[in-house]
Amino acid sequence: MTVYKSYHIMKHTYHIHGMTCKGCRTHVEETLSKVEGVSKATVNLEKAEATIEMTSHIPIETFKEALKKDGDRYSIHNQGEHHHHLEDKKENQPKAKGTGTFYCPMHCEGDKNYDKVGDCPVCGMDLVEEKNQSSAPTEQWTCPMHPEVVKDEAGSCPICGMDLVPMQPDLSAEEKTYKKLLKKFWIASAFTLPIFLIAMSEMLNNNPLYDIIGQKYWNWVQFVLSIPVVFYATWMFFERAYKSIKTWNLNMFTLIGIGAGVAWLFSVFGMLFPNIFPEQFKTELGAVHVYFEAATVILTLVLLGQLLEARAHSKTNSAVKELLKLAPNKAIKIIDGEEVEVSIDKIELNDILKVKPGDKIPVDGVITEGETTIDESMITGEPLPVNKSQYDKVSSGTINGNQSFLMKAEKVGSDTLLSQIIHMVNDASRSRAPIQNLADKVSGYFVPVVVFVSIITFIVWSIWGPEPVYVYAFVNAIAVLIIACPCALGLATPMSVMVGVGKGAQNGVLIKNAEALEKMDKVNTLIVDKTGTITEGKPTVEKVGVFSDTLNEKELLQYIVSLNTNSEHPLAEATVKYGKERNTEILESQDFSAVTGKGVEAIINDKKVALGNPKMMEYVKADITSKMKEEAKNYQKQGKTVSYLSLDKVVVGYVVIGDKIKETSAKAIKALQDKGIDVIMLTGDNHDTAQAVASELNLADFKASMLPEDKLKEVEKLQEKGKVVAMAGDGINDAPALAKSDVGIAMGTGTDVAIESAMITLVKGDLHGIVKARNLSHSVMRNIKQNLFFALIYNTLGVPIAAGVLFPFFGILLSPMIAALAMSFSSVSVIVNALRLRTIKI
Repeated sequence: MTVYKSYHIMKHTYHIHGMTCKGCRTHVEETLSKVEGVSKATVNLEKAEATIEMTSHIPIETFKEALKKDGDRYSIHNQGEHHHHLEDKKENQPKAKGTGTFYCPMHCEGDKNYDKVGDCPVCGMDLVEEKNQSSAPTEQWTCPMHPEVVKDEAGSCPICGMDLVPMQPDLSAEEKTYKKLLKKFWIASAFTLPIFLIAMSEMLNNNPLYDIIGQKYWNWVQFVLSIPVVFYATWMFFERAYKSIKTWNLNMFTLIGIGAGVAWLFSVFGMLFPNIFPEQFKTELGAVHVYFEAATVILTLVLLGQLLEARAHSKTNSAVKELLKLAPNKAIKIIDGEEVEVSIDKIELNDILKVKPGDKIPVDGVITEGETTIDESMITGEPLPVNKSQYDKVSSGTINGNQSFLMKAEKVGSDTLLSQIIHMVNDASRSRAPIQNLADKVSGYFVPVVVFVSIITFIVWSIWGPEPVYVYAFVNAIAVLIIACPCALGLATPMSVMVGVGKGAQNGVLIKNAEALEKMDKVNTLIVDKTGTITEGKPTVEKVGVFSDTLNEKELLQYIVSLNTNSEHPLAEATVKYGKERNTEILESQDFSAVTGKGVEAIINDKKVALGNPKMMEYVKADITSKMKEEAKNYQKQGKTVSYLSLDKVVVGYVVIGDKIKETSAKAIKALQDKGIDVIMLTGDNHDTAQAVASELNLADFKASMLPEDKLKEVEKLQEKGKVVAMAGDGINDAPALAKSDVGIAMGTGTDVAIESAMITLVKGDLHGIVKARNLSHSVMRNIKQNLFFALIYNTLGVPIAAGVLFPFFGILLSPMIAALAMSFSSVSVIVNALRLRTIKI
């Protein structure tokens, strides 16, 4: 009798934490598959899930242990189980001295940060230091006799009484990396130059060096001189190559390590065991031809490329560095009527600060006393100083003019506009543009293809090459490995994005992510709100009209002001300000409610009071007579906004509010239209008011009386027609449309909800910023395409030339040393091209 044993396959789905790229997915999948008892493991990167098939139940602890042994980069836990793996790790890991976090400039693992300076575990490139306010230098003082004494302000030493002197700030991580590479480069150059001269002397007739000692001994001299180059100055390249092969994250250093390593090892074996090599590899004197000069020159030139790259990298985030310099270290705080100088981190909310002429404004706040002019060019990009007086808001990092003033701190620390700009620039610089997917796909196959081409090159030259065939085959195969540069391809997009985002920040255009830059270049339809976008957003009350015989203007205004006291709408603020100027008494209100896109309502003096547009009156069932409409229409045709007031479902009056059109609106709309962008105005205001504004701005397309859902539907309708839609707005009612549009543009003067929903924020908050954003996106995308073209054409032409395709026709061969020089400068050329974005005018 045959007994059949049946197995029941169980499937369990777990959550995986810590994956950031396809390489992570593959690695986790392989690690889990190797666990004993696992039939199959499938990992989904997007869902961060692992589906594991097993013949019998395996405790989750087993999987956790497997991932921990693999480096503890990833964690696994049951679905729905909250996990703090990364947070815990960050707390336990030591922080790099005086710096924030480090990241790969090619973003190989997405937004992943590293706590120590070093090289990327995927591509091997040097990690870059993220510049944030914690990495900004702070002024500290120390005693020249007692360096252990460190204080935040000048004074005398508590030990010896000597005056304290300013401390020299520590070098940044990138400066340390540059200096370290520079030192290694000079050492490599010092040993490589004599090797090169010895090797080149072989081309001379009656080589004078051979009169001193024979060629065999000069080979040993080259070997000894090459040791400091290989095992000290450039050893990091071999470490990176080994790591890349071990993790199968093949990259530029894989090719360099194989190419230079094979050349050096071949030379060593040639010296030690010359008899095992065929005659073709030997010189006329019988010694094996060595390639110590090729290996060391290649490595030294690659090191030069890394050195130039490190210097160029330091310039790509120069915009953030300039922003960091704007933050002052000190401020003058008023304490009990006395002026006290304090450190910036000692400022708290509602503190009263004094800003003297020429000083930088320390935090965000509002002027409580005095008036001045403030240079805001470093944040808005606008060169002319702005007049400021009592109740006007001021931002940290901007520079006071020639008058002192007092201000109240409203936002401190990371909440200030400057801090938010720096944070947004850092995030955007590290985001991925969709166009980068092309480079990623090519890079995924790049290194294996180059290694394959190198092998084919060796075989072809061995069979059909001229004598000595193996020497030609060997040299050309190495040249193929050395000239290929996947890093140039990988850097093409992130370098342009980093510089472009910084350029935007300096001009008051804040980009949330790289996708926004790419999409903005494709936008062909722009939807704009009216209030606060086209207009200044500083409405003023021009008239209060009465329809009722039982109320006078003063009583009507009292209801309007009392109702609007609870609202944050710009129109409401205008009426409250108007009422305060007339000493209007505010009545107590109950059950206040704001109806989005329509108006507000509440109970005042036991009456149901409502204020808003005709839709609000319809909402509370209050009829507007034709006579009322006619009276309001006269103001609406002038571009004014009319809000009706009702008491217990009876319309009793109205308020006329004017909002001046921004001086830049007409010019900006014309510039956008000239670029082929259709500009459409959508407003919650009535048709007559919208018509008046549209006529002044030569806008052919507009829609009035639009509720938030109407604006959202309009965006969807245009997208269905194939339009790429950008939406610009500043209010809560714009948030749904901003989020739905292809590119949401928020006015920096608007609400936090609108800014959160948008992909681009304009600090100054006018339409001219949209023109800047469009010009910036066009320049960045053009720059990215140039970089991709340079990288692709370089590798497409370089690899075949190194393989020797021109030799049969022109007798041209590419030396591995020339290939190394070309490879080294390929990445640098991409970065230098990206740096050109710093000089563009937007």
